[in-house]
Amino acid sequence: MNGHRSSAGLVEAHLTSASPTRVRASWLQNCAIAHGIALVAADLRVCSASVRDSFALAVVCQTCAAMDMAENGKSVTPGADVHLPMGETPADQQHPASHSGLQTETPQGRLSWIDQTARRLSERFDRELGGPWLKIRYLVVFCCFLANAISYMMRVNLSVAIVAMTSTDGPEDVPHYDWDESIRGTILSSFFWGYIVTQVPSGYVAARYSATKLLFCMMLVATAATLLFPTAADLGWETACVARVILGLAQGSLLPCCHALLAKWSPPGERGRMSVYAYTGQPFGNVVALSCSGLIAASAGWPWVFYATGAIGLFTSVLFILLAADSPAVHKLASRDEREYIETSIGINTVADNTQRLRTPWKAILTSVPMWALIIVHCGQNWGFWTLLTEIPSYMDGVLGFDLKQNGLLSALPYLGLWIFGLIISWVSDHFLKKNCYSIGTSRKIGNSIAHYGGAVMLIILGFMSASQTAAVSVLVVAVALNAGTMVGYQVNHIDLSPNFASTMMGITNCLGNIMSILGPLVVGFIVTDKHSGEQWRTVWLISAAIYVVANTVFVIFGSGETQPWNSPDYKRTKASSVQDSSSDRSSSPQPAEKL
Repeated sequence: MNGHRSSAGLVEAHLTSASPTRVRASWLQNCAIAHGIALVAADLRVCSASVRDSFALAVVCQTCAAMDMAENGKSVTPGADVHLPMGETPADQQHPASHSGLQTETPQGRLSWIDQTARRLSERFDRELGGPWLKIRYLVVFCCFLANAISYMMRVNLSVAIVAMTSTDGPEDVPHYDWDESIRGTILSSFFWGYIVTQVPSGYVAARYSATKLLFCMMLVATAATLLFPTAADLGWETACVARVILGLAQGSLLPCCHALLAKWSPPGERGRMSVYAYTGQPFGNVVALSCSGLIAASAGWPWVFYATGAIGLFTSVLFILLAADSPAVHKLASRDEREYIETSIGINTVADNTQRLRTPWKAILTSVPMWALIIVHCGQNWGFWTLLTEIPSYMDGVLGFDLKQNGLLSALPYLGLWIFGLIISWVSDHFLKKNCYSIGTSRKIGNSIAHYGGAVMLIILGFMSASQTAAVSVLVVAVALNAGTMVGYQVNHIDLSPNFASTMMGITNCLGNIMSILGPLVVGFIVTDKHSGEQWRTVWLISAAIYVVANTVFVIFGSGETQPWNSPDYKRTKASSVQDSSSDRSSSPQPAEKL
C-alpha cells in the first residue's frame, strides 16, 4: 500500500529515540511468529499503524536482547527482566555497520549492537515474509486463475452434456434430442463463431482502458448465456447455437484481458510461473467440468450442468471485480515496495497504469516476423488442442465404449495431467532462466516443442494403436499433459515481445487461431461419419499431428524472446526523428557537380 514503511525503518525510528528498554526473555520462543503476524497485519490493514508499530518494536527488541545474551554466554531465564540501556555496546560486541548497511551515528549517540541486530533481523523477516505468496500480484494471478477456470467450465460442459442430450439414458423427465454428428459438431463449434469476433476489440480496450472492468462485464454476460442454454436448446438446435455464440462473444475478452493484467503485474523473472498459475485455470476448469458434468447429467439431468456452472460463474465474477485491479499503481492493497519492484523489473518502457493512452503501432505489429510466427503457432495449437478438447468425449463413447459416467471422469484425466505438468514445467523453466542457462526466446521454444512435437508423437501412436481402453486413455493423458509446455512457450511470448501491447497481440493471434477452432470440429464432423470407426478417427489424429509439427517448426525458426522496438511509448516519435535525421544527412551531403 502507498506510504507503507518497512519494519526495519520502523525499528530504527523507535530505537534511536527510546528510553532504556527492559525486555522479557521468555518471549523468544514466540517472537518470530509474532513479528510475522505484525507485518502481515500491517500489510492487510487489519490493525492500526500505532498498534502495529508498538507490537513490531517490542517483538524485535525482545528477540535481539535474548539472542545478544545467548551469544555472549549469559544464561537466559524465562520470565527474567533484562536491562539493556541504549547506546552501550561492549567493544567485543561491536559489528561493522557495513554488515547491516545502516548508519551507526545518530543524534542520540552511537547505536548499540542490539540496534543493528534488531534492524538486521527485521530486514530478514521482511525478505522472508515478503515472498511471492504473500504479495498482491499473486492475488491478482489467482483472480485470473478463477476467471480462466469458470470460463472453461462454461465452455467445455457442453462436450459432455451433449452426449446426454442426444442419448436416451438418464432421467426420463429430461428432454432428449435427435441430433446427428453434423449438428452436434455445428453446435460445438458455434462457440467460436462469437469468440473470434471480440478478440481484437477486447485486446484494444483492455490495453487502453480497463481490463478488469471489461472482463467482469463479459463474465456476467457469459453467466447469463450459460443459465439460459437449456431453454435455448428446447427451442431448437439453431437457438442452441445462438446461445453458444453469445457465450463466445463474451469469453472473447478472456485471454486479452488476462494478458493485459499479466503484462502489468508480472516481473520478467516470475513471468513464466505467473502465467502458468493464471492459465492452469483452464485445465482445472476442464477437469471440474468434464468430471462433474457426466455425474450431474446422469443423476439430476443435463440442464443442471448449466445451472450449476452459471451459479459458480456469478460468484466468481463478483470475487474477481473485488480483488483484481488493472495495475499495481491502482490496487488498494499493493504496497509501495511491491509496486516499485514490479515497475522497476518490467522496465521504463512499460506503462505502469492506464492513464497514458498509447497509440497502437498496427503496421509495426502486423509486419513483425516474430508476431507472424506467433500467429502460425497459435493456429496450430488451437487446431490440435481444441480438436482433442471437443472430441475426446465422443471418441471415448464411440470407439472406446465408455458409458456416460465413465466418459466424463476419464475425459477429465488428460486435463488433470495438463494441470499438474503445467505447474512442474513452469518451475523448471523459471529455474533455468534464473540460472542463465538459456535466453528467454530459447526457453519459449523448448517449452512449445515439448508440447507440439511431443503431442504429435502421441497422436500418431493413438491413430495406429488398437482400441484398448487402458492404452488409449494413457496416450490421450500424455498427449494433453504435454500441451502444458505452451504455457511457458508461445502463450507468454506476447508479453516478451511487447508488454505494452500484449493484450492487443493476444487478441490478434487468438482471433486468427480460433478460426482453426471452428474448422477443427467441422472437419471432424465431415471425416467421422461413423463414430465407431477407428480408421476415421485415425485420420483426425494424423491431421492434428501434422499441423502441430508444421506450426511449431515455424515458431522455432522465426520466433523471438526479445522485446520489440515498437513496444516503446516513444517508438513513433523516435522513428520519425530518425527518418528526419536521415533526410537531413542526405540534404547536407555534398552534391555532385552538374555536367556542363
